[in-house]
Amino acid sequence: MNRKSNTYKIILSGGGTGGHIYPAIAIANELKSRYPDAEFLFVGAKDRMEMEKVPQAGYEIKGLWISGIQRKLTLKNLMFPFKLVSSLWKSRKIIKSFKPNVVIGTGGFASGPLLHMATLNNIPSLIQEQNSYPGITNKLLSKKAQKICVAYDGLERFFPKEKIRITGNPVRQDLLSIAHKADEAKSHFNLLEGKQTVLVLGGSLGAKRINELIEKKLDFFDTQNVQVIWQCGKLYYEKYKIYDHTKNVQVHQFINRMDLAYAAADIIISRAGASSVSELCIVGKPVIFIPSPNVAEDHQTKNASAIVSQDAALMIKEGDLDVDFENKFSQLNTSIDKQKELGVNIKKLALVNATKDIVDEVEVLLISSSVFPKGRNK
Repeated sequence: MNRKSNTYKIILSGGGTGGHIYPAIAIANELKSRYPDAEFLFVGAKDRMEMEKVPQAGYEIKGLWISGIQRKLTLKNLMFPFKLVSSLWKSRKIIKSFKPNVVIGTGGFASGPLLHMATLNNIPSLIQEQNSYPGITNKLLSKKAQKICVAYDGLERFFPKEKIRITGNPVRQDLLSIAHKADEAKSHFNLLEGKQTVLVLGGSLGAKRINELIEKKLDFFDTQNVQVIWQCGKLYYEKYKIYDHTKNVQVHQFINRMDLAYAAADIIISRAGASSVSELCIVGKPVIFIPSPNVAEDHQTKNASAIVSQDAALMIKEGDLDVDFENKFSQLNTSIDKQKELGVNIKKLALVNATKDIVDEVEVLLISSSVFPKGRNK
C-alpha cells in the first residue's frame, strides 16, 4: 500500500477500564509503526484511568464530560442528558479542529458521542467490539460505521454482516510466547518446586467478591498443596496485604510482568472481561472464570460461556462460589489430564494476529479517505 504517513490523522476513543484502553493503545502503536509521521489523538472520559494511561503511552488525550447510566435512580443519571449534550458538542469541536482521516472506537463511555459526531461529519469509522455480546452504544454506532472488528462468531445477530471482520482482540505482544519463560518466572516470583501455582486475577482495579473468596479459602489452598500469586488490585491491597508471604501466598497490588505471571501459572482464576479472555486464550492455561455480574448486558458471563461451550475453561458464577468452588477447584487441581485438555482447547481459540488484522482494516479506510476525503474539508 502507498503509505503517505504525513497525511494521516487518526482519533482513537475508548476507556473506562483497561479492557478498552490497552486495545486502543495497541492499535495506535501498530499504526505508528506503519505510519511514523501520522498524528494521533485519543478521546476519553474525564476522571477515568485513560487520562493517566494514554499519556504514559506517549499519546495526547482530550477528555469528555461523560459517564454511563446507573441501574438505579441516582444524581449521576439525572446529570446524564447534560453530560451527553456536552460530550457531543465537544466531540464535534474536536473533529472540526483535528480533521481526522479515520476514527476508531474501542468501547467505553467516550466512544459513543465521539463516533456519532464523526459519522455525522462523514469521517470513516471503525468499531473494535471486544465482547461476545455488544452493548447498546456499539449496536447503534454500527449502523453508520464502515468496519466492525470482532472477537467472537455470531455477532451478525447484532451488527450488519457485511461490515464484520473477525480479528480478535489486541493483546500484549509479550504474551505471544511464554513457554520458554517458565524458569525465569519461577525465579521472579521465588516459587517453590513441587507445588502447582494458582494465579488469581480480578481485573486492573481488583474484584471484591474474588478477593473475599480467596481470603476465605486460604486454608483450603494450603490443603491442596498449591502456592498462590494473588493480584488483589489497588483498591483492596491495604486490606489483604497482611496475607502476603503466609501459607505460600503472595499478594500483589498490581503485576507488571504479566508474561511471567502467566508463565508461572498452572491454574488461573480470573474475571471474564474481553481483554482477559483474549489473553488467556493465547496463554493456553486451564482457567476458572468467575464473571462479574455487575457489568452491562452481563457480557462477562457471555464471554466466559463462549469459551466454556468449547470445553476450554470452567466457569463458576458468583452466586455459586460458596457451594461449587472447592469441589470444582480440587477436581481440576488433582487432574493433570483435565488441565492439559482445557489448556489445549482454549489455545485453539486464540487469535494471535488481532492487532495487525485490525490495523489492516484501518488502512483500507485510511487509503480510501485520502482518495475520497469525505469529511475532512468541511
